[in-house]
Amino acid sequence: MTETQVLVINADRPDIDQPLAIGPEPEMFKLAQHNYKSGEWPFPVRLVKPGTKVRSDAAYLASMKIDSKQGEREDVRAIRQAHKHGKHTLRELADSTAMELNRVKDLVHKYSLPLTNDYWRAEKYNNPDEVIAYQTLARLCKRIGAPEFSIRQASMSNGIVNGYYISRVPKV
Repeated sequence: MTETQVLVINADRPDIDQPLAIGPEPEMFKLAQHNYKSGEWPFPVRLVKPGTKVRSDAAYLASMKIDSKQGEREDVRAIRQAHKHGKHTLRELADSTAMELNRVKDLVHKYSLPLTNDYWRAEKYNNPDEVIAYQTLARLCKRIGAPEFSIRQASMSNGIVNGYYISRVPKV
């Protein structure tokens, strides 16, 4: 049975080209423990096999972090799951997913998540004080005199229909 050869390197500055010691694994383990405890090596060490690609602890820990896109995907997945289980308002979604209400609002808006209970809102283009809110699509069509398809299309592209800026607002 052959023993595995390992290199003892400085863990703070991992450089496989300048090992502190080379030898069989059991002996190097004992040597590393002894030298660290005695203070001869006042830094942490690692045992690595020759040819191993070594990177710093900071790089290793950075590789384990969840990137923001992955975190967002998981949050959106949680929102969809909660919606599937009967949570339809933003507050209910925030409570059931343990996210902040503003985070849920942002994600619902950013990814246009389909929440079934929302309402339509129309704001006069040249008079922002004139607002028609809390309407179903059919009621809004009657109030501003426009067909449903044009209101739906305008809400998706932030457009204007018959002088009104149309938006779809999820209920809180």
